[in-house]
Amino acid sequence: MPPRKNRQTKAGKSKKKPLLWTLAIILLLVVGGTIFYFTSIYNQLDNLHKTGAASPFAAVPSPSAEAVQPPKWEGTEPVNILLMGVDARGVKKGEVPRSDTMLVASLDPVKKKFYVFSILRDTYVNIPGYDKERINTAITHGPNTAMQTVSDLLGIPIQYYVYTDFQGFIKLVDAVGGIDYEVEKDMVYKTIADGPEYDIDLKQGFQHLNGNMALQYVRFRHDATSDFTRTERQRGFLKAVADKVISTTSLIKLPSILSQVTPYIDTNLSVDDMWKLASVGYDSSMGGSEQIPPMELLTEEKTSGGASVIGISSEDELKQFVQDTMTAPVPTVSPEASPESSPSATSGN
Repeated sequence: MPPRKNRQTKAGKSKKKPLLWTLAIILLLVVGGTIFYFTSIYNQLDNLHKTGAASPFAAVPSPSAEAVQPPKWEGTEPVNILLMGVDARGVKKGEVPRSDTMLVASLDPVKKKFYVFSILRDTYVNIPGYDKERINTAITHGPNTAMQTVSDLLGIPIQYYVYTDFQGFIKLVDAVGGIDYEVEKDMVYKTIADGPEYDIDLKQGFQHLNGNMALQYVRFRHDATSDFTRTERQRGFLKAVADKVISTTSLIKLPSILSQVTPYIDTNLSVDDMWKLASVGYDSSMGGSEQIPPMELLTEEKTSGGASVIGISSEDELKQFVQDTMTAPVPTVSPEASPESSPSATSGN
C-alpha cells in the first residue's frame, strides 16, 4: 500500500508542474508585454523633443533660439502650455511658418481643472525684442519668443510649448480612428489660387470625421464671424479629440498613436513632466474655455501698412479676465439637463 501512495503523490506533483510552467509563461508574457508597452511609450515621448538639425527651429537666429530651461514642475502648482499649430504646406525647408492656431492649456493639479484659451491670430501685440506685430508671427522668432509674448499678453507664466504641423493633427485624428462629431452647418471654401489641397467641403450633420475632414472643420473661417467662431470650434473639437485619446481603446493603442504623430511634434516637455501631466490631466475636468481677447475688449487697429488687425482696449482688463476665468466656480449641471445641452461629440470607440 505505501508504494502505491507514493506513486499517487508523484503523479500529483507531475500534474502540477505543467500548470506551474503555464502560469509562469503567462506571467512572463504579461510582464514582458507591459515592459515593452511602457518602453515604447517612453521612447516615443522622448523623441517629441527635437534638437539640432531635427528641430523645426534650427534655422532661427541664435539669440531667439537659445534654450531656456523651464522651471522644474513638482506637479502641485498650475502649469500653462502654449499649443501652436502651423500649416507648413508650401513653406521652404528651414523656414518657420506663422502659427495658424494658438491655444493655451492651463492645468490646476490641486483643483483638478483645466482651462483653454484660444488666441485670435490677428491680435496685435508687442513681441519682445521685435516690433509690434500680429501674435501669429511670434513663433517665427522661436518658441521662447512665442511663450514670452503670450505670457505678457495673458499675465500668466508659460512654462511649456507644443508645436505641431497640421499633418500631425491629421495623423492624430486618423490614429485614434477618427471622431464622431456634429458639423453645425455646411462649410465650403474653394479657391484656385490656393490649390485643391486647401479646399474645404463639409456637409451639415452628425458624422464621422477622418483626419482630413477634421482639419477642414477646425480651419474653416469663411463666414460672417470669421476667426471668432473658428476658435470656438477648435476648442470644442480638441476636447473631443482629447476624450478619444484617453478612452480605453486608444490607451491600448498609445504606442502606435505616438509613433505616427511624433515626427510632426516638437516640445520642451520632458518625459517626466509628460507623465505627471498625464496622471493629473486624466482625473481633471474642464473648468473654462474662452477666446482671447474676449469680445468686450476687442478694438480694430491699423498696422503701419494699413492692414486691419485686432487690438485690445485694456491689457490690464484682459489679464484680469484670464484670472477670473481660472478662479470662477464651475457651474453644476442638473440631472434634468436636456440632451441638447451635452457636448456634440462622442468618443466613438
